[in-house]
Amino acid sequence: MELAQLGQYIGAGLACIGMAGAAIGVGNVAGNYLAGALRNPSAAGGQTAMLFIGMAFAEALGIFSFLVALLLLFAV
Repeated sequence: MELAQLGQYIGAGLACIGMAGAAIGVGNVAGNYLAGALRNPSAAGGQTAMLFIGMAFAEALGIFSFLVALLLLFAV
């Protein structure tokens, strides 16, 4: 195995750490929304849009790290 190919695999594995961070971020956003909705159910409807925006931003970082990992693996 060449050293450059080994570097690609290590770099792709390190880039995948961002996907784990995105999963933690989405769980944090959803958990905080649920905690707030249980404390004040009448305000939960107004915060649903912010829930989806927060999840989208957190998930976008995971998608970017996935793309970086794919580029490291399959780019020439």
